Amino acid sequence: MSSTGHPSSQYTPITSLLKSLRNTQTPTSADDIAEAFSLIFEDRLSPAQAATFLTILSLTSRDKDADVLAACADRMRKAAFHVDLPALKSIVETRGVTEGTYHGGLCDIVGTGGSSLQTYNISTTASLIASSLLLMSKHGNRAQTSVSGAADILSSILPTPPSLTASNAQNIPQIYEKSSYAFLFAPNFHPGMRYAGPLRKEMGIRTIFNLLGPLAHPIEELVEARLIGVTEGALGPVFAEALRISGLKKAKGMRKAMVVSGREGLDEISCAGMTDCWKVNEPLECSEQAEVEIEHFQLEPTDFGFPTHPLSAIRGGDAPKDNADILMRLLEGKLEYEDPIMQVVLMNTAAMLVVSGICEGGTSHMGEGDSGVVVTERGPGHGRWKEGVRRAKWAVRSGAALRSLKAFTEVSNNCLGTRTTSPKICETGEMSQQVVPNNGETKGSLFGNKI
Repeated sequence: MSSTGHPSSQYTPITSLLKSLRNTQTPTSADDIAEAFSLIFEDRLSPAQAATFLTILSLTSRDKDADVLAACADRMRKAAFHVDLPALKSIVETRGVTEGTYHGGLCDIVGTGGSSLQTYNISTTASLIASSLLLMSKHGNRAQTSVSGAADILSSILPTPPSLTASNAQNIPQIYEKSSYAFLFAPNFHPGMRYAGPLRKEMGIRTIFNLLGPLAHPIEELVEARLIGVTEGALGPVFAEALRISGLKKAKGMRKAMVVSGREGLDEISCAGMTDCWKVNEPLECSEQAEVEIEHFQLEPTDFGFPTHPLSAIRGGDAPKDNADILMRLLEGKLEYEDPIMQVVLMNTAAMLVVSGICEGGTSHMGEGDSGVVVTERGPGHGRWKEGVRRAKWAVRSGAALRSLKAFTEVSNNCLGTRTTSPKICETGEMSQQVVPNNGETKGSLFGNKI
């Protein structure tokens, strides 16, 4: 019996792999690393070997190799709860609107976090605004290093917040039947993190888990476009390459992505100055075997038609409820367009819209108040960044973004019927009953830890 109370026979020894990882002359393959990593989600690594494994990955910087990140993200997705992909794909194809080079697929905007800059919830707000025009699938969690994470701000909305715990792998198709927005609360989808959480807390250092969240979207197969923010510029090309590798398994037109990093250490497009961007470009006229290229360029607020603002101007409140109040004032049109928070949100929303391809249309048909006149000016990376801003402004001004939030709130609170086979989850993330992970095994599990 081990010190944790588990039979020692439960664990799979990885001593030879740990020795191999220390030998930098003969690098261990990404697949071998991912294989050992996947054992954590099955509680098949002893705490001592798991901690040693994660530490060596960090000390050797193998956890920042693109092929390792791609392989480990793939294993993390396979350990997630199963989603009925055929049913969801049918709904997405029915509800998604094709425009420009956007095919109507799911989109995500997310950051690694960890900047400790205490800025407002930019990407969460941008995801809501973008859902007026795209099918958004926001993968997120509660805060770890900031005052307010994505789940914190959404659950603090008054008078009635959306029910984040009601959304799970089994009823995601139901959500998209009535809403163009879904929040994929990480604890509802990644049961294996139950075993990683206590280990990470006890280790107290940053590990590969701090990087994998944005790469481990549980409905990866249907994600068409994504905007990912990283706090370290050095991680930009690494993440872009990891996305390129992961995209090799996906269909043509479903591999759009851009990684951004504000020069101040911001995992968003910055309002304070330069933002480095790495865009995964898929040629429009090509075969499935055509090479996907990564383009590096910089963006500044002026590329979106805005002035610069110091990061101090976009700081969030002292509690999630303060940021939720800002969110509602913004969506209700009570925040001036000159407000730095409004402008940085519009910039990031615009970037999401550009990456999706929707801004490539020759005209637009957004709805009442839309002139249909497209801003064709192109900026760095050949993007129509100002057209993205035009569309984002329309979503706020017309009330479409607010209606999108209300639709998600209604479906999450009122329209998701309780099924006996559904996982029962409380706000702490505790989960019970039998559910089916993507690997086909049936497990009853608890997930009370953040990723």
